Amino acid sequence: MIIYYFKKLHNFILDTLFPIHCLYCQKYGAWVCSECAKKISLLSVQVCPYCEKTISPNGRICPLCKNKFLEKNESWPLDALVVSTKYENVSRLVHCFKYNFIQNLGESLAKIICQALISHNLTLPDYIIPIPLHSRRLRWRGFNQSEVLAQYISQNLTPGFSIAILSKLLIRKKYTPAQMKIKNYQERQKNVRDIFGLNCNVETQNFASLHNKTILLIDDVATTGATLFECAKILKSAGAKKVFAVVIARQEIRKKLL
Repeated sequence: MIIYYFKKLHNFILDTLFPIHCLYCQKYGAWVCSECAKKISLLSVQVCPYCEKTISPNGRICPLCKNKFLEKNESWPLDALVVSTKYENVSRLVHCFKYNFIQNLGESLAKIICQALISHNLTLPDYIIPIPLHSRRLRWRGFNQSEVLAQYISQNLTPGFSIAILSKLLIRKKYTPAQMKIKNYQERQKNVRDIFGLNCNVETQNFASLHNKTILLIDDVATTGATLFECAKILKSAGAKKVFAVVIARQEIRKKLL
């Protein structure tokens, strides 16, 4: 808590000494001015979240990957992944949002996600679930960036009708190194294996029954997709019918073993 208030004071001092300006064109008044926001293009084509090769409508799992799951007598946890824009379009925004603790950037980034979701016309979810942070990292950052994005999306994806957020249903059970610090594809997958679970202490868990529901997972950036796959697996095992995910962008790691 002390760290959080220190960062708030730190940001206040910075805002006073260095007024808010567009991170692209330096115009004062907003972190992303309206003109620069229009220049951030959405991805018109999505690919399968598993093989990352096959062009797939709305980022759904492709038939080939689906068959691979069926051959192993397994179900696929994540039904679709929508990537909003190219990482290079928003890398500075994402970095300042997460590591310079500029929470207000969440609205600009969430607007990009909303535009992407609308353009790809996915089924409206029953619930939105942000990817959880471990309590240790939450104290360090002061906010969960995925939850900040989810709050805006909940209120603005369908104007006049808010979508319920289950921000405490999933928990991160273990503290692990940040994914961005791990460059190896397989090591990233191991880093998030079995670290998520359902929060059995949530008072509203009966109300928030996942049985036969459609869930939208929210995260900032995907790389291997391992975090999203792990969370989707838990939600499916708890009874969710469909689990979709959306991120601002996806970083590539060269190269995963197939």
